Amino acid sequence: MTVYHLPALLEESIAGLNLKPEGIYVDVTFGGGGHSRAILEKLTTGRLIAFDQDSDAVANFINDERFTFLCQNFRYLKNNLRYHGVKAIDGLIADLGVSFHQFDEQERGFSFRGNAKLDMRMNRQSSVKASDILWSYEEERLADIFYNYGELTTSRRLAAAIVKARAVKPVTTVTDLTVTLRDLVPPREENKFWARLFQSLRIEVNSELVALKEMLTQALQLLKPGGRLAVITYHSLEDRLVKNFFRSGNFDGESEKDFYGNVSAPLRVVNRKVIVPTEQEIMNNSRARSARLRIAEKI
Repeated sequence: MTVYHLPALLEESIAGLNLKPEGIYVDVTFGGGGHSRAILEKLTTGRLIAFDQDSDAVANFINDERFTFLCQNFRYLKNNLRYHGVKAIDGLIADLGVSFHQFDEQERGFSFRGNAKLDMRMNRQSSVKASDILWSYEEERLADIFYNYGELTTSRRLAAAIVKARAVKPVTTVTDLTVTLRDLVPPREENKFWARLFQSLRIEVNSELVALKEMLTQALQLLKPGGRLAVITYHSLEDRLVKNFFRSGNFDGESEKDFYGNVSAPLRVVNRKVIVPTEQEIMNNSRARSARLRIAEKI
């Protein structure tokens, strides 16, 4: 039996939440349920609400009266919690990125290994797939995605190659894409290149950065004073947004000041230095190597 997902920085993130046994907590990235189970072990009369937009995660449902599972995108956090009678929370955890299950199920199209259809939807009910983007987006828009979301400096050449190829045949599979761009792959950096290209398409398909901003904004509104946010990121784009938000309460990182020039921030950063996996954890779970944990407390 394959592992659905191994949660990164499990002990560090649970400790960072500073859990109250009677508190109300939210896990916005349920996945295999690793973080959720660890939270429930610490609760007595408390409650845990978990989100995951991928319907496959329902298979990991936890049979516990204190647990509620919502097959929803976390960008709709506030409305979903309100519907379930929750107006304020004591803490929230987010383990961003792609689960083992999503990577390893080739037909999902998240991995550049194999020859799956270019899908990449977290929510399989969504209408837009990666292949749709490669087929319909104008060249300039494709280049912007590769540059902004993949930090690929050859973004314009990549976009031009795709537009040229799709005029002959739609680019719908992993092999179609790799053949189309093979002459533009930097030597000795193949894995890094494809990881960044696929990341850029995945972010666009799932509106990941927009959803993250919306979730964090709503989480701050819901959080009780003294409540905590624990967010695990896997690439610099996510991490920069979280870092800025925790420091200033906004996403550009510019702290607001009062009339007297005093910095007014809604959150206190708990860990000044980002928390990363130990060498032992990376040995046990190599996919955790890029994980970065940041924790903040509402003032």
